[in-house]
Amino acid sequence: MIIKNRFVVKSTLLISIMLMATSLFAISPDLHVKWSFSANKINDCEYDLLLKAQIDKGYHLYSQIETPDGPLPTLFKFDKSNKYELIGTTIEPKPIEKAEPVFDNQVLRYFETTVTFKQRIKVKSTSNFSITGAIDGMVCNEGSCVNFFPSPTFSIQINGANCTGTVTTPVEPVNPETPTITAKDTITKVVEQTPTPVTPNNSNEDGDEKDNSNGTSLWAAFLGGLAGGLIALLTPCVFPMIPMTVSFFTKRARTRKQGIRDALIYALSIIVIYVSLGLLVTLVSGNAMALNQLSANIWFNLAFFLIFLIFGISFLGAFEITLPSAFVNKIDKASDKGGLMGIFFMAFTLSLVSFSCTGPIVGTALVQALSIGITGPLFVMFGFSLALALPFALFAMFPGWLNSLPKSGGWLNSIKVILGLLEFALALKFLSNVDLAYHWGIITREVFLAIWIVCFSIIGFYLLGKLKFAHDSGELNYISVPRIIIAILTFSFVIYMVPGIWGAPVRALSGILPPTYYSENASYFSKHENSVAIEGVNPEECPLQLNCFKDYKLALDYAKKQGKPLIVDFTGYNCANCRRMEDNVWPDPSVINQLRNDYVVVSLYCDDKKELPENLKYKTKDGISIETWGHKWSQLQIDKYGSNAQPLYILLDTNEKMLTDSAYGYTPVDKYASYLRAGSTEFKKRLSNDSKK
Repeated sequence: MIIKNRFVVKSTLLISIMLMATSLFAISPDLHVKWSFSANKINDCEYDLLLKAQIDKGYHLYSQIETPDGPLPTLFKFDKSNKYELIGTTIEPKPIEKAEPVFDNQVLRYFETTVTFKQRIKVKSTSNFSITGAIDGMVCNEGSCVNFFPSPTFSIQINGANCTGTVTTPVEPVNPETPTITAKDTITKVVEQTPTPVTPNNSNEDGDEKDNSNGTSLWAAFLGGLAGGLIALLTPCVFPMIPMTVSFFTKRARTRKQGIRDALIYALSIIVIYVSLGLLVTLVSGNAMALNQLSANIWFNLAFFLIFLIFGISFLGAFEITLPSAFVNKIDKASDKGGLMGIFFMAFTLSLVSFSCTGPIVGTALVQALSIGITGPLFVMFGFSLALALPFALFAMFPGWLNSLPKSGGWLNSIKVILGLLEFALALKFLSNVDLAYHWGIITREVFLAIWIVCFSIIGFYLLGKLKFAHDSGELNYISVPRIIIAILTFSFVIYMVPGIWGAPVRALSGILPPTYYSENASYFSKHENSVAIEGVNPEECPLQLNCFKDYKLALDYAKKQGKPLIVDFTGYNCANCRRMEDNVWPDPSVINQLRNDYVVVSLYCDDKKELPENLKYKTKDGISIETWGHKWSQLQIDKYGSNAQPLYILLDTNEKMLTDSAYGYTPVDKYASYLRAGSTEFKKRLSNDSKK
């Protein structure tokens, strides 16, 4: 009997411990990131809060800087208290930067393996206290995304007993690889929020990926600058200078060797001047975070829209953009001194007098480079200056090549006109960015395409001699082969764009055009031969203009009336793999026909920030506040299906019982079509069995 009692006691104790452990870790589902928190003492009145994330292998945690229409950024919410105040904003290290085709080739910024965020605080209390808060965001891998729901919380103990003054120390950037935390500096480490063990990533693999992604972007910046330099060579401000400058060096030199040397120094000086400009832009840009905040700013985009517009008007001949003549004359006089400095100032003079042609090209290249990162302008200017300087060096080495150069003439002005119209087209992109972000509805997909079609049509007619501008000289007696080839390519591009006004995808302009849903004709294209008006459904807001519900209860009631199975699509506005499924898998006939005809579709957006009506807000048994529609659908997904990753597809019968296993993450077309067929077959089987009862 005693043995039995001991067994019962041990069993009860063991079960109690297991239940306690389960309840402790039930606070947060598997977020694929483990957080730890600490306070690093700067002085008696200042601390750095270190918020460290260890990320599961294969997953990405995104930067604090939001990418428009991109994944959710990582946000830290500090509870307000009169015992402390925040100094500045939360600092993060340099993230990995990589273009993502799913998000219109936008450059996404994210972290892998481990990252430490830092927030400096000033103590305002003379006693010990805790700093509490929560973290919002998401992590993604190649197949799915997981929102931080419930949001991980933190509580960090601060010793304020010794604070008698207020000394503010400059905030230093945090180094995520080797955070300087010592035993005496660390006040308290909070227990990690998630129980899932983290598989550490190999540091070399992580490093390689960073290098590769960043290297690819910088190579693109260099090649873009190189292309800009080659175009600048063909402008009327630069092209005539090549034979004049080369002849000057070769004639004044005592020996051919000296002439080549002077020309090489001249070319090198051009590179130094333009790379210095790139360095200046880099220094002014400050850091990547400030640069990214600027690039998403309404005034930044509007300013560059106006700048590109002015550049375009200048290229068309309305006016010349020149630097102050007094400044140019001083530099020109300095070039008469001779020697190495004289050659340098000759190169400087070229840069200044050609500014009316090269300035808009340089400005365009630099603006595009800013989206790559703070080092982008350096690589752009190196490529630009290399293309600009190389001909001077090569023609000095091989003077005979000068005879093969085409003569200066009206064709140089034609290049300026074409560049001006291209500037107009590029300017529209900046205005479109603002329009999209603030939902003005002015630069819709059709309007954007219409303006581009007109711009490129004008280029085509101009090349054929049908239009003339201010500085065009003489009649075009015949159309040269290069002109006709460029005209053919231009009109082909125009014809390619035209169907886009009526809904064609125009994939070559993906990432430039506004998205397909940002369209005036959405309601027209949503008409489908099998579609009917359904209460609570707006096909314009659904992928592929499906009749999809946004409310689970309405969808379930409709499925019961129609006698159809229900497909529950747990998705997100910022879910990359959700877009991949909708763009690449759902349009396939074997899939879309089943979704249209065999199922009732309900799309539940787990990152929807729209607030719930007051009567629908509630708290879970764990004390989690459900205040938005995204919270509501996330909690439904967790409670019913034990998952918080998107995309997740659940096939249900009208009794809310699963027809098959769930489909999780990105699924190839054939497997997804088979998955839908299996669900439909099982539903019909259950209907048949129910009718026999």
